[in-house]
Amino acid sequence: MIWSKVIRGITLLSLTGPGIVGNLFLFAGHASAFLTRPEKKPIHLILAQLAFANTIIICTKGSKDITVSFHLRNGLGTATCKTVFCLGRVARGLSMCTTCLLSVIQAITISPRTSSWRKLKPRTAWQVLPSLLLFWILNSLISSNLLSYITAAQSTNGSGIAPSGSHAYCHMLPSGLTVRWLFLTLMAPRDIVSQSLVGWSSGHMAFRLCKHRQSVLHLRSSRFQRNSSPETRATRSALLLMACFLLFYWADFIFSFCIGSFLTNDHTVLHMKPFLTLGYASLSPFVLISRASHRPPRRSARRDVGKVHPAPPPPGAER
Repeated sequence: MIWSKVIRGITLLSLTGPGIVGNLFLFAGHASAFLTRPEKKPIHLILAQLAFANTIIICTKGSKDITVSFHLRNGLGTATCKTVFCLGRVARGLSMCTTCLLSVIQAITISPRTSSWRKLKPRTAWQVLPSLLLFWILNSLISSNLLSYITAAQSTNGSGIAPSGSHAYCHMLPSGLTVRWLFLTLMAPRDIVSQSLVGWSSGHMAFRLCKHRQSVLHLRSSRFQRNSSPETRATRSALLLMACFLLFYWADFIFSFCIGSFLTNDHTVLHMKPFLTLGYASLSPFVLISRASHRPPRRSARRDVGKVHPAPPPPGAER
């Protein structure tokens, strides 16, 4: 059993380490672009917040699981437990809402120019800033109940239950039925709306991508086959990101539902849940970084590639 926990801890380290580095790299790149460039693009602000939220998820969730796996000394007090779990819950909601906003904006971007949806496309970062601030307020309110029910393990008398079923150092005290339904009423619309919008935007992007591919099949030039348009590359990476988001979210939801409903003590189920929680936060930066690394050369370097130069004048035409 000890060796299995050590192997689990090493696996978690291999997932959290690259995830933190990738998210910090993504955050630094888009934050610096937002602060230094004269044009404040919405994508920079959205991806910076997404990377920041994913970094918090990995730091809070990963640190707890690694501490349990390696049997490290419990140095978490009640205040630290409240802070860690509240930040993790808020960051998870931020990641969900920000991913939803990114997916919807990308779907609007690739819509036809004559479509009425194009009018909703934000032109500057200041147009998406109120939505990002609203995500912070909404998710902070939804997660505020943890401040009253999370406590350190040494502060309980054995009546508490460990959140997510696997954290031995922090416990959740039983809450009243009214409180549970109140916060469930706040969480359910957020999750349903986010998942519905991500599903709709992903389907719309897939439809537009297939339609675009069919419309250009008659172009057989080698240059076109080697270099797809920036919109096509951005749509493909967005679809891959949304697929990862939906896969890990629903898998995590099913595992959480099974643990909460049946109170299972199956170690396989309990050990797999942290990987599902950390999966999207750790993989998403590399999907976005790979999109940035496959951008075409600058326009100035490509200016003469497809340019048709006039033919030289015939002999004797010059005076």
